[in-house]
Order: sequence, then C-alpha cells, then structure tokens
Amino acid sequence: MELPYRTEFAELVDHAGLGIESIAELLGTSERTVRRYIKGEGKRIDPLKLEKLREIANAQCNPDRVEGFRFIDLFAGIGGIRIPFEEIGGRCVFTAEWDRFSRETYKANFPEPADSDHISAQDVRPWSDKPEQIPAHDVLLAGFPCQPFSIAGVSKKNSLGRPHGFMCDTQGTLFYDLAKIIDHHRPPVFLLENVKNLQGHDGGKTFATIMNVLENELGYRVSCRVISSAPWVPQKRERIFIVGFRDDSIEFDFDKLFVPEGDGPKLGSILDNEVDPKYTLTEHMWNYLQGYKEKHRSAGNGFGYSLFGPGDVARTLSARYYKDGSEILIEQKGNRPRRLTPRECARLMGFEKPGKTDWKIPVSDTQAYRQFGNAVVVPVVRAVAQLMHPHILEAMKRDGRDVPQSMQLQLSLPDPAVAAQ
Repeated sequence: MELPYRTEFAELVDHAGLGIESIAELLGTSERTVRRYIKGEGKRIDPLKLEKLREIANAQCNPDRVEGFRFIDLFAGIGGIRIPFEEIGGRCVFTAEWDRFSRETYKANFPEPADSDHISAQDVRPWSDKPEQIPAHDVLLAGFPCQPFSIAGVSKKNSLGRPHGFMCDTQGTLFYDLAKIIDHHRPPVFLLENVKNLQGHDGGKTFATIMNVLENELGYRVSCRVISSAPWVPQKRERIFIVGFRDDSIEFDFDKLFVPEGDGPKLGSILDNEVDPKYTLTEHMWNYLQGYKEKHRSAGNGFGYSLFGPGDVARTLSARYYKDGSEILIEQKGNRPRRLTPRECARLMGFEKPGKTDWKIPVSDTQAYRQFGNAVVVPVVRAVAQLMHPHILEAMKRDGRDVPQSMQLQLSLPDPAVAAQ
C-alpha cells in the first residue's frame, strides 16, 4: 500500500545523496533494513542512527561544503541529470545546451555567482573541436541525441586511405562530438542517457557502434540498464542508462539499483485540485480527437487520445504534448478533459515534489511542455547517481585524483563500536 507521505528516513536518504549500500554501511545495518526504514516498515529506527543520517544530510545541504568531484553536463536540457549529481556532492563546471529556451530554464534553476568558473555553452560541436577548452572533470554526464550512423567496413576504408573507428563511423553525429570529448579528457566515469529504443535503432547498428566506441576504442568498462520511471512517478517512461568506468576493475553492478517495491504513485499525487480553465480542451479540439480515435479504431488501429484519472499511471509525456495533449488527458466530471499543467508536468517528471512549486518555469507553456517532454525523470537519475556514488570515489582514487576529505569521510565506514550499537 502506498503511504500518503514519505518517511523522514526516506527524505534524509535523498538529501544525503548516498546509495542503499553506503547508507547500510554507515549505519551498521543491512541493506534490507534500510529499505524497510525507507518504506516505514518494521521496528522503529534507532534515534542515534537517524541522527547520524541527519548529520550526513545536513552536511550535503551546506552551501559552503567542499565539493567532492567535478562534472560536465552535455546536451543538458533543463538540468534533470545535474540535480542528483549535485546532491551527491558534485560541482558542475561546464554545461552545453543548444536550445535557447531550455537554457533560460536551466539558468533560472541553476544560477551561477558572478565569480563562478562554470562555463555555459550552446552548440557542443565547436567545443568538441577544441576539447582542451572544456574544463577538466571527473564525471561526464550526457543525455545525448539518437542519430543513425553510416557504417562501412574498416578494411574498405583502410584501402581508400580513410580514417576508421569512431572518427569515421560516427562522424557527423553528436555522439561523435561526445566521443571526442571523452577521448581527450579521459574522465574516470561517465553516464549517458537515451531513449529505450536506442538499442533497436537502425536495426541495432547505432547501439552496436556506440558500444564498440565506448568499450573497444575508448577503453571503458560499460554497463547498461533500461529503467522504467513507474516505481518513482505516475508515468510509464523507459530510458536506457549507460555507465562507463575507465578502470575496468571497478565492480559497478546495475542489478543493485534500489527500485521502490510495490505499486508506484498514481496521478492523483501530482494533480492540482483547482486548474485554470484554459487547460480544458476546446470543444473543437475534443471533437477532433474523438473523431481521429474513432477513425483509427474502425481501421483496427490503437491510435488516439488517452484519458486518465487520479488512480491511474500515465503514458510517456512527449515533447509534442503542447500540440493537443492527447497522450495524457485528465478526465473532468461534467466537462471536457484537460491537459496537464506545466506545473503538474514538473511533478510528473520528478523536478518537484507533490504540492510544491519550487521549480522555476520562466518560459511559455508551449516551451515548458517541450522541455519536460524531452527531460529525464529526476528520481530515476537520483537512484542511478546514488548507486554510482561510492564507485565515483573509488574511480577517482585509482586515477590518482585529489579526493576532498569531506567526500572520503562521507563514504567511510562507521567505527565498529558505533556500528554495534
């Protein structure tokens, strides 16, 4: 049964920015017990353990704390991947996003002080031509676009005196620019995100080329997992996450990802009670959508609008939502259905919690719908970031990089005497 609230323990785990395994080690308990605490099950948590977790969370929220690692945010959108990596102690030193409206939202939610060394870029391609101008970083993050590659045999290209490898196979695509940046900086860790269908794109050639470049040409140990957002938010949205470590001895295991058990949240948790009538479909639009659906139903197709109520889980929010809202229409008794509001979309994507309005939306509704439809689901990325966290520290150490004491203390094991309490 879904709780009507989140436990204090669950909130502190989020703020601490640590994975289940690290929390269990710090508190001297089992991962199973930590999961039960998060869900509010089992015996009452030891107050000393709760206080220890609160101290860790408070340290993470301290604006003056020393940052643990540097990361860059490529194809950044509105910053959905950045949020969880800041939560686990990272500092963004470079952002690239070509869409000016997305940059407007990004800057509104991630303001940089005048003396900041953070660089904001637009098109990533000129930077990939001079990757040395991109700041040094420990972790590379990228929600890169999916594009088809033109692949030909290496032997044929050799005979023609042409370059091969990713310099040829992926040239002209944005993945090519991404690969050039990775090749130059050799970050210990990267996280890439894309649509689930990347694996089958262009008959599987696109994904095969990407994996060949990352593993064989760039030399990273790569793990992939398709993750559904339904356990975290009331939306069926599947995305593939690709994690790479330059040191192939890092034992990162996607199977250890913490996924909430049981039924996930329903739409009622993110819907407002009172909504501006402008979000209700016009009579003309509603008639059009009904006619369109009936036309395809008669032809044996399943195309058309989808209606949802408070107890449902929505389909995937898309960037075209601004057109008619047909993939997620909210039922209204005695009235035509309505679109989600941009604020409800922010909650549906996990940018803010139910009942909150802290995510800044400085753009028009049309642009906001596009942005949320193209975004990541923040709680999903949060789970991935927390799983990656101890491995980022390990990768930095093995690479001989300076690891701030605050980050080491945060992940260090508790004193055996304390753990035994």
